[in-house]
Amino acid sequence: MNPFEKIFNYQVFARLHESNTLTITAHERTWLKTMLAHPAAEDAFEPDTLRRLREIVEQEETYDISSSLIEKAKSVEKQIYHPLLRKLRRIITNNQGIHLVYKNRNGKVGSVQVGLPYKLEYSMVKREWYLLWYHLRQHSFMATKLQNIVSVDEAIVACDQVQIVKQQIEALLESRKERAVIEVVRSFNKELSRILYAFSCFEKDVEYEDSTDTYRITLTFLVDDREYILSKMRFLGKRVKVIAGQELKLRMYESSTKALARYGIE
Repeated sequence: MNPFEKIFNYQVFARLHESNTLTITAHERTWLKTMLAHPAAEDAFEPDTLRRLREIVEQEETYDISSSLIEKAKSVEKQIYHPLLRKLRRIITNNQGIHLVYKNRNGKVGSVQVGLPYKLEYSMVKREWYLLWYHLRQHSFMATKLQNIVSVDEAIVACDQVQIVKQQIEALLESRKERAVIEVVRSFNKELSRILYAFSCFEKDVEYEDSTDTYRITLTFLVDDREYILSKMRFLGKRVKVIAGQELKLRMYESSTKALARYGIE
């Protein structure tokens, strides 16, 4: 490609970027049409959005994935997407309350409960979606699996009450937070991206000390996620070590001691 073609292409892409225009290839349009034909597309998109997307790719070809892709037998997996995600996300965005009916641990369906939804959270450990919400009658913070929710509808809650409850929730979550500093062993600095990926679902800050060529990762997490952090630490092995965070250090010491007691040489 000569310099004039490069300049022209750059100008074209710059104009497209300024106008927030995204270009896609024929291959991508064909793949999009194939995915829109999947039954899960009905839950993933609003009806109007789905109709418009299908109209855009109406003239494109469709992949025959039934004959070209073969999936081997495996254990049943939980789907990451849940049909209630879109509805609950809209309610949370609009600062509305909810009328909620859900099953308890014994599978019994309870009565209608009134609450304020706060956040949708995905547990990497249990591979399930949770709705974090505040029970307005019991004045308690709840975490309910989406798969246990029988029905959910919008409810009107006063704006003043919404702000007060949100402040209470944020104060409660802040009190449950823990912080730990994890140091990357210098000989494994080249694997920093892999180490950061292991903690990608947590709030973190990375510091680099030039004098010792050392990276330190400050993790902020809820107490309930401590065991998950420990599992990631064991997975990374000798690449990292905990240098701050007493509770995490004690749990690492306890698990290591038990492992040595079980497998140590007598």
